[in-house]
Amino acid sequence: MKFLVMWKLRLELLSPEVARAVSAVPEYGERLEGQGKVIARYHIVGAHGGAWIYDVDSHEEFERLLGTSPVFNFAEYTVHPLAAMAPSGRNRRQGSG
Repeated sequence: MKFLVMWKLRLELLSPEVARAVSAVPEYGERLEGQGKVIARYHIVGAHGGAWIYDVDSHEEFERLLGTSPVFNFAEYTVHPLAAMAPSGRNRRQGSG
């Protein structure tokens, strides 16, 4: 199961605690990439946040991983479940004419 997660820091919560959490995000992301649970991480230019693609075995695993993010309590999240697209030839009707 793959999920695209767009996250943005809630700047109104900015504090030393949030700064420490933000500084822990790179190590957290590298650990998940090493485990194959995050397959891509991107910074959104001009924003305080990012876009990550998770590849997990279950919804429960996804929720656990997202909930252990260092910035979980300091960010807003938009989650999009992803599905593979079939090659264009598979979508055409067979025997049309």
